[in-house]
Parts: sequence; C-alpha cells; structure tokens
Amino acid sequence: MHRSGFVNIVGNPNVGKSTLMNALVGERLSIITSKAQTTRHRIMGIVNGEDFQIVYSDTPGVLKPTYRLQEQMLEFSRSALVDADILLYVTDVQDTPDKNAEFLDKVRKMCAATNNVQVFLIINKIDLTTQETLEQLVDYWHRELPEAQIFPVSAQERFGIDQLFAAIKEALPECPPFFDKDQLTDKPSRFFVNEIIREKILLNYDKEIPYSVEVEVETFQEEEKIIRIGAVIYVERDSQKGIIIGKAGTALKKVGTQARHDIEAFFGKQVYLQLFVKVDKDWRSSQARLRHYGYDIS
Repeated sequence: MHRSGFVNIVGNPNVGKSTLMNALVGERLSIITSKAQTTRHRIMGIVNGEDFQIVYSDTPGVLKPTYRLQEQMLEFSRSALVDADILLYVTDVQDTPDKNAEFLDKVRKMCAATNNVQVFLIINKIDLTTQETLEQLVDYWHRELPEAQIFPVSAQERFGIDQLFAAIKEALPECPPFFDKDQLTDKPSRFFVNEIIREKILLNYDKEIPYSVEVEVETFQEEEKIIRIGAVIYVERDSQKGIIIGKAGTALKKVGTQARHDIEAFFGKQVYLQLFVKVDKDWRSSQARLRHYGYDIS
C-alpha cells in the first residue's frame, strides 16, 4: 500500500508557515524573515519514503491586497484550499485569530464539509507562551474549528514536529506518487537563487524597499567546480536603486556576499555571483510585468 497527498500550509502573515514547511521537509526551501509578506509564491516541498510521498505547499500569508502583486499572493493562498488532501491552518500564540475572518470562514466550511479534506490546526511558537495561555488557545480553537485536529508546536525549536509528521503520514490517502521519488520541489534552481537574494534584501533594508524589489536570474552557468550566476535586482524608483546600491556600492556588496554564502550551501558548490540593480517602474501593479516575473496573473 502506498500513500500520497497534497498537504497545503495556509494562515496569516508571520505565524511561521515557512519555518514549519522547512521543518517538515527537512530542507531550507522557503525563505524566513521576521517581516510580513516574505513568501510571495506557492512553493512545493516533496518528502518521499518507501511507501509514501508528501507534497507540502507553502503559501503567502493571507492579507487584504492593495496592489496586483498582493492580489496574486492571496490567490495562491485561496488555491491551496481547493486542491488539498490535508490542510494545515497555522496560527501562533500571538496571532489575532479573526484578523482575516473571511478566509477563516472558508477553512471552517472545509472542516464541516464531507469532501475528505482533513484540517489540522497548528498552534505555532508555543515556546513563547505559558501552559495556561496555551490551554486557553486550544479551547478557543476547539470552539472555532471543532472538526479540526489541533497540534501545538514550535517549528523553530522542532517541538511537536515529529508527532505532526506522523499524523500527516497516517492521514494520507492511498495513492501512487505524483512526482519522481528523487524530486525535492517543483521549482527550478534559478527560483531558489532569486529567493535567497530577496531574503538578504528583506534582512538588510527597511520600510518599503524590500517589498518594492523583485529578483531575476539572467545567467546560470554550472561548471564542474563552480556556478556562475548573474542576477538583476529590480526596484520601482530611481531613489530605491541608490538605496539598494549604497555608498560606494557597500550595501549591494553586503547583500551579494551573504547571498553567495547561502547559495553555495544550497548547491554544495562554489558560486561566482554578480548583482546588478535596475528600475522597473511600478512593476507590482503591472499585469504584464508580474506575468514576466512568474506570477500567474489571470
């Protein structure tokens, strides 16, 4: 008997969805920062065993969109409600449960429906609260989603992850694998280079700058001992270009050094990375530009 299924991870921004995804997959596929809207795409991570295949899917945090990019990010989250065998709805001990009541109501209807989709309610970051508060949260979510199984975890500390993984594996439907058994993700190598560079920008710049940035790998040449990469950091305005580069190029050099180290760790090979900065005016609101950058704008 072989079990396979799609396990989709949804929830509000900053509740630890990407950290949970990486902990369950055992690989660092989703970038992680303390800032909201870190994840922009729907990212698959595939875990294979002799008799099972779990296809995890990390999604952007649920938010009220104010421009086209955020509309597509919300659509990624909504689509995760449609094709899941198991839905992991992630909250944490600091989350405001009714922040996105409309989306939560969709999850509530999934729980009540007889569509064979199982909903697991994940209370993350339990290392940051007391036992009394945790018990109150468990009681609250039992009332909100009575049909859901509740799992208190700390994805950062890996507490409760093994138990959650075992429950997911047990709940998978009988099915042959969807992907080759040696496949880790549905994304190409260039995608993870983009994400690593964007993560360093999120970590090194404040205010609106990280959210105005898109990264595109223009060249990716893999040789026996080295990978040569040329990537462009796109911003929306000339003033942002100057901030990204910094005085005498010091800010851009710092981002490049940090990104190169992580890219080398990801691929297990020496990397030569060149970064360029260009202006693509108001790309976040342009349907054509979003499509060019890989967002499935309908």
